[in-house]
Amino acid sequence: MKRHLPLAAILVLALATLSFAQEATPSPAPKKPRAPRVTKAQLQKQLADMETALWNAWKNRDASVFEKHLSADSVLVDGNGVSSKSNVIGGMSSCNINSFSLSDWKMTKLNANTAVLTYKGTQSGACGGTAIPPTVWASTIWMKRKGAWVATFHQETPPM
Repeated sequence: MKRHLPLAAILVLALATLSFAQEATPSPAPKKPRAPRVTKAQLQKQLADMETALWNAWKNRDASVFEKHLSADSVLVDGNGVSSKSNVIGGMSSCNINSFSLSDWKMTKLNANTAVLTYKGTQSGACGGTAIPPTVWASTIWMKRKGAWVATFHQETPPM
């Protein structure tokens, strides 16, 4: 028995050094919860709702909605030419919009953060004393910036 004691001690030491040589396995980092995936139809509805909110704000002369939904570098192109965000907001006070309706929505997603929304707008009213076109075909480029969708470009074309 005494003869086996040194051999057992050496064996225990050898096995102990092997167990200390192993690297600790790190625990997996908790995964960030993913935002729920939005379908194309859901995104189209979301953007159409924001577009409609802009038209309502135009009718009601509510600049706060334009401040929220238009990017700082947004551009509007219509029969009057090219306008910036500040031009659009400033010109809103000269418009008297009686009614409008929007239809024929179509959305084309260009990438994960950019979509083009097209639709038909019918309207009655005047801006600066001049009647506005009763019908326009419109498109808006929406971009997701800092987690929020904002309109960066908008154009309106009356039918021929």
